[in-house]
Amino acid sequence: MTHTTIAVAQDGPSCVITMNRPERRNAVSLRMMDEIVAAAQAAEADASIRAVIITGGPAFFSAGADLNEALQVRSATDGTRYFKAWHRLTCALEALGKPVLAAIEGFCITGGCELALACDLRIAGAGASFAITSSRIGTVAGAGGTQRLPRLVGPANALALLFSADPIDAAEAYRIGLVNRMVPAGEALAAAKALVGVYAERAPLGLAFAKRAVYRGLQMDLESGLEFETFLVTTIYGTADKQEGISAFLEKRKPSFTGR
Repeated sequence: MTHTTIAVAQDGPSCVITMNRPERRNAVSLRMMDEIVAAAQAAEADASIRAVIITGGPAFFSAGADLNEALQVRSATDGTRYFKAWHRLTCALEALGKPVLAAIEGFCITGGCELALACDLRIAGAGASFAITSSRIGTVAGAGGTQRLPRLVGPANALALLFSADPIDAAEAYRIGLVNRMVPAGEALAAAKALVGVYAERAPLGLAFAKRAVYRGLQMDLESGLEFETFLVTTIYGTADKQEGISAFLEKRKPSFTGR
């Protein structure tokens, strides 16, 4: 796919997807959704890439959904079609067999925030701000904000953000668990790449299975989740990477994982 709304670059084990609509403050369009999904899935198929980083650049992450497109949603049928596109994007990131990190500088608003919520980890520069402003325009967050946000920060913190529609700064976002790491302004992308450097030394299947176990387990009762975990663990114990990892530990050497 030819990219017109994003830029994609590989930096060592990192695939960096940069939203690239500065004239629209990186508003997420339907085209951008398709391009992000395609780029992320291409990265998943590339064994040299160990994680995906989504960023908006040094000035801002995203102002949210493209409101020119959202304005065309005037019926339940339109809404179902439109939000299916959003859910295809966010679910694709959660289902990706590699870690997905959001490196956030500047404002991260509504649909942009919901995009970040669908990433596995969020790293924010100190100047970042976060908000879901749907209640200001007479709507409700529709790209997963009402579901992923309370799972991360708890119902009360989520409702406080959804009710007020006011922004919070990176320090508050870190305090409530909306972001995993806060770094000095301008350093979010570098911090994300450093994390990917760590992940590149881990077993790819181990990361993929851990991600699947967490997301699927959140939808299950504890007993079912433990049963699913056991299934994944017994499966991974039959892999070459498991043999290599334990052998390397016993032999006091660095493992060489192949993803098999």
